[in-house]
Amino acid sequence: MVPPKAGTAVGSVLGVLTDRRTYGNLVYILLAAPLGLFYYMLVSVGLVIGVALSFFLVGLAVLFGTVVGVRGVAAFERWLANRLLGLGLRPPDDLASGSGVTARTRARQYLDAPSTWRGLGFVFMKPVVGIVALVLSVVLVWALSLVAAPFRYPYEAEFVTVGGEPLAWAIATPPEAALAAVVGVAIVVGFLHLSNGYAYVCGRIAAALLGREPTATGRPDRPSAPSDDRTGDRAPAERRSNI
Repeated sequence: MVPPKAGTAVGSVLGVLTDRRTYGNLVYILLAAPLGLFYYMLVSVGLVIGVALSFFLVGLAVLFGTVVGVRGVAAFERWLANRLLGLGLRPPDDLASGSGVTARTRARQYLDAPSTWRGLGFVFMKPVVGIVALVLSVVLVWALSLVAAPFRYPYEAEFVTVGGEPLAWAIATPPEAALAAVVGVAIVVGFLHLSNGYAYVCGRIAAALLGREPTATGRPDRPSAPSDDRTGDRAPAERRSNI
């Protein structure tokens, strides 16, 4: 399908319908609500149980597992943002790797890594992102019901409830159904522009909390490597973990 010419006003408005990125953005937004709820429940339960049992070994194990889970969520969300939002985020490189790292050392590294706490912040922000996405999803479903009016009339399209009474549009004739379809298409186009803007905001959040963006040269911006505790030298980049 050939998109409308970008130089025209109509093309700039309707071009959103033929832009593949629009639908990647839309899928990302639609996934935000269920993923946000799942992340919040998973991490909250892990933290509560871990803290409650922190005097016992099992509690510390639960806390460590929760931290690992947070980093796993961050890695998945980084992949999701790259695939659906078209970002080029790279994994953080603030975690040393090596075959001789013990579980205790690894746990300390996880707690010391800024990316762990940024990932935790993202996990607790995701439900808020999901609530906004859920509202947008309701608008989309309502608009699509208007688009389908010529195939389902007569029916009443309910908008909102005021004073206990629903505000509705009774669609009973072919002209009314055609008008409802036109209105629905206009709302869908406006919704897609709005969802693209919201997806951009989501992308900025992901870029700030989940990874590193490529620089102007196409390479990810790498912060200075931390010093090795034993030698005081910079730890080589090859020893950085991508988890």
